[in-house]
Amino acid sequence: MKEINEILKAYSQAKSEEKKTALATVVKVEGSSYRQPGARMLVTEDGQLTGAISGGCLEGDALRKALLSINQKQNKLVAYNTSNEDDAEVGLQLGCNGIVHILFEYIDEEVENNPIQLLQQLELERKEAVIVTVFSLKRNAFQIGTTLFFRKESPVLTHDNEALSLISDVKEVLKTKTSVVKKLQEENDSEALIEYIKPSISLVIAGAGNDIQPLVKMASILGWKATIGEGRATHATAKRFPKASQVSVVKPEQFLDNITIDGQTYFLLMTHNYKYDLAVLKSLLQTNCHYIGILGPKSKFNRMLDDLLIEGITVNEEQLSRIHSPIGLDIGAETSEEIALSIISEIKAVASGRIGTSLKYKSGKIHDEICYEE
Repeated sequence: MKEINEILKAYSQAKSEEKKTALATVVKVEGSSYRQPGARMLVTEDGQLTGAISGGCLEGDALRKALLSINQKQNKLVAYNTSNEDDAEVGLQLGCNGIVHILFEYIDEEVENNPIQLLQQLELERKEAVIVTVFSLKRNAFQIGTTLFFRKESPVLTHDNEALSLISDVKEVLKTKTSVVKKLQEENDSEALIEYIKPSISLVIAGAGNDIQPLVKMASILGWKATIGEGRATHATAKRFPKASQVSVVKPEQFLDNITIDGQTYFLLMTHNYKYDLAVLKSLLQTNCHYIGILGPKSKFNRMLDDLLIEGITVNEEQLSRIHSPIGLDIGAETSEEIALSIISEIKAVASGRIGTSLKYKSGKIHDEICYEE
C-alpha cells in the first residue's frame, strides 16, 4: 500500500501543476523478476518517477515508453526479457531469467473510474479490496487496462462493463486473499491481473520510551501506521514521535478505547512497566487480535501467565499462539535500533506467512508465485 499511497500523492501534485501522467504496472511475469505483478510506477510528462517496476534496470526505458503513452494518449503493453544479456536496446544484462510484461496507461482525468480514481478508493476505507487490470499480449492489441475496483459491501466501480463478467473470480480472490492472472479471450490473448490488496500494517504500541523512536521511524519508512499510548505525559508526546499517526497519554484500562482491530493490526507491549503491560495484555486477550508482541525475557512472560492465573485467567493454546514473547527475530540485537529492526522483521515475516529464516536455506523461489489460470 505504501507504493500506491505515494503514487496517489504524486498524482495529486502533478494534477495541481497540470502535468500529464501515465501509470506503469507489472501485469505478468514469466520466470524470475525483481518485482511481481501489481508493482506500479507513476510517470509525469517531465520525467518524474514515483514507485518502481524493477530494481532500477527497467526504469530508463520504461520512462520512454510512458512518455510515448502520454503523447499518444494510449495504453501500451511492453515485454522486457531480463534473461537476455545481449539485449542492446534495453541493456538489462541482469540474468534474472524472466520476462516482465508492463502495461503503460495514459491517465485521462475526463474518463470516469480511470486507473488513478480506482486506486484512490483504497484510501477511503481501511478494508481489503481487489483491483482488476485487463491486458493483451497480442501485438498492437487494444489495452483495456486497470478497469475494476471491488470491495465487499461497496459498489463495484469500472469503466468497462465487460469486466463485470469477472466478478465471480474477483470474489474468489477476495476470499482466498491470493492474486491471480487469468486468461480471458484466446482470440486476442486477453488476460486479467486480479489483484488482492490489503490495508497497510497498523502498529499499536504500548510504550513511549526512547527505544520506541527508531521503531516508529522504521515503520514509517515501510508505510506502516503507528499508534502510541502510555501513561507518562512526559514521554507520550507528538514532538517525540513526529512519524506516529497518534500519540496519547492513556491508562492501561482505556488503552484499547478508539482502537480498530483488523487482520493488519499488530500490538506491541513495550512500556518497561510490568503492571501496565500486564493490564493491556489482559484486555487484549479478550479481543481477536492475531499478534501480541511483548518486550522482555521469557521469564517476564512466564510471570505474566502466573499472575493472570492467580486472577483466574487461563491463557489457552490458541491465545498463546498469537503471543510473541520475547518479541522479535533472533538476530543478536542489542541496541534500540537493532531491537527495532528485529521487531519490524518479525512482524513482516508474520504478515507474509513466513518464519524469518535466511534465504540462503530456501529451496524454492524468493517471492510467492502469482497463480496463472487458463
